[in-house]
Amino acid sequence: MKKICLCCLALICLTNLFAQETVNYKEKMPYKIWVKMAPKLNDEFFKTDEAIRIGDNVLLYQQTTGGWPKNIYMPAELTQQELEDVLASKDEVNESTIDNGATSTEIQYLSRLYLATHIEKYKDGALDGIRYILKAQYPNGGWPQFWPRPKGYYTHITYNDNAMVNVMELLREVYEKKEPYTYVPDSICDRARAAFDKGIECILKTQVVLNGKPTVWCAQHDEHTLAPAKARAYELPSLSGAESDNIVILLMSLPDPSKEIIECIENAIEWFKASKIEGMKKEFFTNDEGKKDFRMVPCTDCPPLWARFYTLEDNRPFVSDRDGVKKFDISEIGYERRNGYSWYNSDGLKVFKKYEQWKKKHNK
Repeated sequence: MKKICLCCLALICLTNLFAQETVNYKEKMPYKIWVKMAPKLNDEFFKTDEAIRIGDNVLLYQQTTGGWPKNIYMPAELTQQELEDVLASKDEVNESTIDNGATSTEIQYLSRLYLATHIEKYKDGALDGIRYILKAQYPNGGWPQFWPRPKGYYTHITYNDNAMVNVMELLREVYEKKEPYTYVPDSICDRARAAFDKGIECILKTQVVLNGKPTVWCAQHDEHTLAPAKARAYELPSLSGAESDNIVILLMSLPDPSKEIIECIENAIEWFKASKIEGMKKEFFTNDEGKKDFRMVPCTDCPPLWARFYTLEDNRPFVSDRDGVKKFDISEIGYERRNGYSWYNSDGLKVFKKYEQWKKKHNK
């Protein structure tokens, strides 16, 4: 019997393979487990009946647009009522999205399953998913968070949570015919290459200029004006220290960057250097209500941090509660938003590491 990797064994246990009593997997297993686990599954797993069962779930959730809704734990064993509900919602096209790893994760899973089984329905589902991504792209090269969606912040060009970067990386693997996309027809590969190139153009056009100096990007940009745009109440127009890191890394991965791309990278790196927060760190503590909380405290010899949001006026780090009011101290917003959102990160360090490698490669 062939050896199955530990992550496959974990998935088998989670998905009730051994006929254990049915449980609510949607409640017990957050969708993030699926998004993280699916790309790491061993090739051997895709030859199993369990892989096919999950693949059928993936097809079941695929909407008529070709895309998928988000926050679905695909390995869940569905009750008859849940099955009927999913079937009834397939035409609710407003739920198709690239947010939170949706659609790209399912395309990859179906593609791997097709290579392992040669069952045509999985190939067809994956190709429909790729076509969905191609159709969802704006003429200016950006992607909205949801498509089609007639209104709301969902229509903005969305860098938030790496939504646009994720689909661009997938399209590059498609047109380069990397596994598991070796089966994709040349006509779709050509469209994927064109879409990727348009995405790069959009990234260049949306780099925010502050006081005459190109900086980085907002988490979302207006799909018409390309200006930084608001999303949820606490996600205000800003410069984003969280979303910009993977945009720069994507640009640095291009094999033959143009002068415009090089200048874009260099300007973004300058912003990361100028915007790091030094001498501060997160300190966790138990508050008066017995809850885990955190505060920012001074420190020495600690790695730099970057804020999620910086003001467009003077590049000042800020936070915000659900009232949408900018605050400049994490203690000034409520417990729920303070602990329910990622306000600070150290991802600029990985940008610097990639940048040093990029400079050596391109003799900068």
